[in-house]
Amino acid sequence: MEQVEQKRALLPRVRRVVVKVGSSVLSGTQDIDRERIGRLVHELTGLRQRGLEIVLVSSGAVAAGMARLKLTERPKTTPQKQAAAAVGQIRLMAFYDEQFSAVGQPVAQILLTHDDLASRRRYLNARHTFEALLDAGVLPIVNENDSVAVEEVRFNFGDNDNLSALVATLIGADLLVILSDVPGLYTADPRTCADAALLSVVREINREIESYAGGSGRFGTGGMASKLQAARKANEAGIACVVADGRTPDVLSRVFDAAQSAGTLFLAAGDRLTRRKHWIAHTLKPSGVIAVDQGAYEAIAQGGRSLLPKGITEVSGTFGAGECVSCVNPSGSEFARGLVNYAAAELQRIKGLHTSAIESVLEYSAGDAVIHRDDLVLLA
Repeated sequence: MEQVEQKRALLPRVRRVVVKVGSSVLSGTQDIDRERIGRLVHELTGLRQRGLEIVLVSSGAVAAGMARLKLTERPKTTPQKQAAAAVGQIRLMAFYDEQFSAVGQPVAQILLTHDDLASRRRYLNARHTFEALLDAGVLPIVNENDSVAVEEVRFNFGDNDNLSALVATLIGADLLVILSDVPGLYTADPRTCADAALLSVVREINREIESYAGGSGRFGTGGMASKLQAARKANEAGIACVVADGRTPDVLSRVFDAAQSAGTLFLAAGDRLTRRKHWIAHTLKPSGVIAVDQGAYEAIAQGGRSLLPKGITEVSGTFGAGECVSCVNPSGSEFARGLVNYAAAELQRIKGLHTSAIESVLEYSAGDAVIHRDDLVLLA
């Protein structure tokens, strides 16, 4: 089988792994299922005993909080969701700590918000924390800090699938495993289409692959669409990804057995983004938009050039120098993101001008490029 062949080449190189487990895998009918957590802990401990470094990204805090608060349906308002997450996170970690302690595996809790990874300094601090924990033989357990998130608790990162991809990139993982309530990616909805086929290997997440998730993997949220988002982010960072059914007994053993096929394997992209460019493309939130003319679009998209003021037609948003912005082509489609060298108000004054005019207009120059090509990332 194709996946078996690919895994025989991949698995011997895997040393560091991020495993994401969804609420649907951990939850019973009304609460977190301790037996399921026990099975997950058993499998993760087995991977640790094989010498692998493991980081667990776990959902389930809201579900655990609902049970403690005796809620019969999911909270509808953000404060209610945050309250449930605050109550549930401590229960969830208590379950994990109890189970891992029984097998002698120390664990640590890491709660992240978008701001923790959007700041380059905090991003690097987070990486150093993970490195110190892994060096000490600790298994970090990660969740978004839902109780203080200022946006909807569905989540600041889009969801925990995307958070797991960002964590995998942050720590330089070799493999991302997403455990869900589906066996992998099908060519159609298997609940309604008898001819739906499970894809064993995906070499590239293109429009056809996105269509199997019921829409664009880049803009969709939740379900398989969010898993395609996460797989794409991981793949672009050179990290392979497996999506598998976490409810299947010994699923991780099958994922890490080169002789067996499990779920859908998404192969890493050949043209690997650097960590810094991956951070720009997938972690930062654009603070504004720069529209460019056709010449600038072609120079950037096809020629790998920097963005110069001459090619800018419009500037929108309020941002300062060093912030992330979106670049859109003449048809209005976003094609790149990058870090600007000039604030929005300054770009309004120099847009459409030759670089030689920058200093005379602004009375200073931060360089010829509005966005240098080293700080510019083309989007798929």
